[in-house]
Amino acid sequence: MELVVKSVTAETFKTATLVVAVGEGRTLSDIAQSIDTLSGGAISAVLKRGDLAGKVGQSLLLHSLPNLKADRVLLVGSGKEPELSDRQFRKIISGVLSTLKSLGGTDAAFALDHLNVKNRDIYGKNRLLVETLVDGEYVFDRFKSQKVDPRALKKITLLTAKSAAVEVERAARHAQAIAAGMAVTRDLGNMPPNICHPTYLGEQAKALGKANKGLKVEVFDEKKIADLGMGSFLAVGQGSAQPPRLIVMQYSNGKKSEKPFVLVGKGITFDTGGISLKPGLGMDEMKFDMCGAASVFGTMNAVLQLQLPINLVCIIAAAENMPSGNATRPGDIVKTMSGQTVEILNTDAEGRLVLCDALTYAERFKPQAVIDIATLTGACVVALGGHTSGLLGNSDALINQVLDAGKRADDRAWQLPLFDEYQEQLDSPFADIANIGGPKGGTITAACFLSRFAKAYEWAHLDIAGTAWLSGGKDKGATGRPVPLLTQYLLDRAGV
Repeated sequence: MELVVKSVTAETFKTATLVVAVGEGRTLSDIAQSIDTLSGGAISAVLKRGDLAGKVGQSLLLHSLPNLKADRVLLVGSGKEPELSDRQFRKIISGVLSTLKSLGGTDAAFALDHLNVKNRDIYGKNRLLVETLVDGEYVFDRFKSQKVDPRALKKITLLTAKSAAVEVERAARHAQAIAAGMAVTRDLGNMPPNICHPTYLGEQAKALGKANKGLKVEVFDEKKIADLGMGSFLAVGQGSAQPPRLIVMQYSNGKKSEKPFVLVGKGITFDTGGISLKPGLGMDEMKFDMCGAASVFGTMNAVLQLQLPINLVCIIAAAENMPSGNATRPGDIVKTMSGQTVEILNTDAEGRLVLCDALTYAERFKPQAVIDIATLTGACVVALGGHTSGLLGNSDALINQVLDAGKRADDRAWQLPLFDEYQEQLDSPFADIANIGGPKGGTITAACFLSRFAKAYEWAHLDIAGTAWLSGGKDKGATGRPVPLLTQYLLDRAGV
């Protein structure tokens, strides 16, 4: 979809569909009032008849209004409050897109500058608008014999004042990169696990490196992982016919003297639970257990598209967790790259076992900060549901930066405590640490485990078990989160 920003009056702009908002209680903005006057009171007439109440998300399509160059005018309700919430604004834009998809026009123009969204300036509002539009166009039909029909809608024009054009263009550019990154993340998450295995992820990274000269990519095989001393990582994948891969992508577009930011993604391409086998019902959704890795891929794509002036390292620990005669058993003890030993009490707590070695590996880059992203615990879904990602870490400054990025991106996280008292639940009589801490505070004890491998730098952990995908039904699929949050964090660091 092509996106264009223009500073022209809505009444004189030629388009297949002009989108205009109408408030509840027959209130008309200046734009709507001008259109109403030119068209001989067409908008006032439909409001008077009660055809449109103006409630948030309502819409009404008007055809061939006199004295306008637009073929149609799509009226959308904006409610009665002076400011919309992010959710209400997204609802309006999603509703508009749904209507536009059903029409035959190849283009549309949005005249919504007058809408106020709480805590958002012209940039923030338009970025949310464009991101919602572009993400709403996402389709995954790669494995369907009958593909989705091509969309008639090819072009969107954002109408704005001349004084705001630069900020609206910046918003559109950022939003398109974020939405493109989300699409990469969704594609990888939605891929079937017989295709999207660790080797496949390594191939995708190499392809990304070939397409972008500024990106250095290394993919370590099983032998190299063993040579690095990553006994915990290797233990997870040893029951599978699919060998594990450690993927390292280095993007260097900042000053040579600047330390890099590091993103670490959990890439369990399928999680049976291993010997601690999961129930069969819903196990197909365990292909989404690599969505942390997928979000790292998506964020790197967004950074490459925007050419952010930063240094960024992305580390992906990819493995498949399967039961077999070679699989890790409950009670096994493994040695991590850090030298710490782990008693594996539950083989279904495997994400932390691959991440701990990846976090140790991250030390060699002397990072400014490290964020790991993982579909780590069902306990996080119980605690926060499917709307908010869990956030824990060892640096208040970094935690606040991530929280702020989530708010600005409308991709929110919520901080959970990481108190020392929880660490005691991981005590083992036979090894330095156990890989689970019992039924209480599961999200917290999982982060406590990871914290023991992240003492050399500022570190934050995002548990996206509830936000990475929608579960069950026809709408099941990867969401693309937390690419908006992560990209916003990096935009903030880059200062662009």
